[in-house]
Amino acid sequence: MSKMFENKIKVKKFDILSFIIIILAFCLDRLSKTYVISLIEKNQSELFINDYLNITLNWNRGIAFGLLSFNATTIYHLISILILTIIIYLIYLMVKSDSLGKILFALIIGGAAGNLFDRFTYFAVPDFIDFHINSFHWFTFNVADIFISLGIFFIIIKEFFFKPNL
Repeated sequence: MSKMFENKIKVKKFDILSFIIIILAFCLDRLSKTYVISLIEKNQSELFINDYLNITLNWNRGIAFGLLSFNATTIYHLISILILTIIIYLIYLMVKSDSLGKILFALIIGGAAGNLFDRFTYFAVPDFIDFHINSFHWFTFNVADIFISLGIFFIIIKEFFFKPNL
C-alpha cells in the first residue's frame, strides 16, 4: 500500500469520527434539554440535586452564558446568523485540522449546532445546570456548553503545549 493511500484512509477515519462526534454531541444535548424541559414542566420548579448543583430551567436569549440577553427580534436573528456563520467557519477549520484538531472542533460544532437548533426552534436556549457554592452561582449552562467549553479548552492546551517546534 502506498503512503499516500494510507494517509487518505487515516483522514477518512477521522472525518467519519468527527461526524459521529458532532451527531453524538448534538443528540446528547437535545436529549438532555428535552428531558429537563419536560421534568421542569411537570414539577413546576427547580430540582435540587445536591449542595452544589441544581437543575433550574432558564431561557437564554443572549449569547454565551446569557450575555447580551435582549428581546429585540432583529438583533436576535442577526446574532443567530452570526453564530451559523461561525459554525460554518469551524467546519472549515475542522476539515483543515490534524486528527486531534478534527475531534476537538467536532465537539465545538456539535455543541454549537445544538444551541443554534434551540435558537431557531424556541427563540432561546434552555440552560439548566446551576452549579453553585453557597450563595455564589456560576452562569447556568447546558450540555452543549460543556462540549463547546471542552473543545475550546483542549484546543488552547494543544496549541500552547503540543505545537511542533518550527
